[in-house]
Amino acid sequence: MEIQEISPVVIYDNACHLCAKFASAVNFFARGKIALVGHYSETGEKLRKQYLDSSATDMFWFIDGKNAYGGRAALLPLIGEILFSKKRAPIQTIFEETCDAGCKAPNAVFVRSASLLTHSKKIKIN
Repeated sequence: MEIQEISPVVIYDNACHLCAKFASAVNFFARGKIALVGHYSETGEKLRKQYLDSSATDMFWFIDGKNAYGGRAALLPLIGEILFSKKRAPIQTIFEETCDAGCKAPNAVFVRSASLLTHSKKIKIN
């Protein structure tokens, strides 16, 4: 699977309620410009193994074909793609949530929200 064929794509934690809500908001604002793939889906696992490192599941990722931006580093490129891109995502969004009741607890929401600000990474694809 070549990333240039499917980008732009957001890879999010589909086992986290807050992350799934974030992905739902991205899907709403992007209006089909960005594909959404869960970390634990078949496509997400392939992308993680092929392009990301061992810290991949610690944050969400935005991949534009040239770079993979994780966590805080992904916010500006993601917003730019939503606001200024005119192309449609070449693959269908694979949007799923596999969360249990524990991930909806207030402390889990706080920890996941704080991790967005503390985690940041950029990986060059080419």
